[in-house]
Amino acid sequence: MNALIICYSHHHFNTQKIATVIGNTINAEMKNPTEVNPADLLSYKLIGFGSGIYFGKHHRTLLQLVDKMPQNGNQQVFIFSTSGQEGKSERLHKKLRKKLQTKCYNILGEFNCPGYDTYLFTKLVGGLQKGRPNEQDLKKAQAFAENLKQTYNILLLCDTSSPQK
Repeated sequence: MNALIICYSHHHFNTQKIATVIGNTINAEMKNPTEVNPADLLSYKLIGFGSGIYFGKHHRTLLQLVDKMPQNGNQQVFIFSTSGQEGKSERLHKKLRKKLQTKCYNILGEFNCPGYDTYLFTKLVGGLQKGRPNEQDLKKAQAFAENLKQTYNILLLCDTSSPQK
């Protein structure tokens, strides 16, 4: 599988832990959003976009990269994140999902788990979600990645124009 994970992980590297598990499972190359040339993304068959959630959305460098990406109708993508407040990925990924859908990317799945958060006022109380992501979260990330591989392979089998058939 020709895969790339684009991940921004800063404070406690929570999202990097998740990206590493997913990347190892699907054998993906990993880059920071600032290392990516948007035109080069067309050479990948599967692209993951992930960061911590900052004030209800993915990190600005990831969102800015998606703004610069070309319109596409056949590329498979997925979204992942970590966040100090537990929430559903439908809400947490809304802005990034909308940007990708507007550009006609096919979103295969989304993953979110708690991550240790000491940003702004949470520092005063010792942080939120201490010890997260934990082993159980990493196992869930691996299961998510395994499911991504299965879904991607099924799509390849169903695509009559695919040279891999």
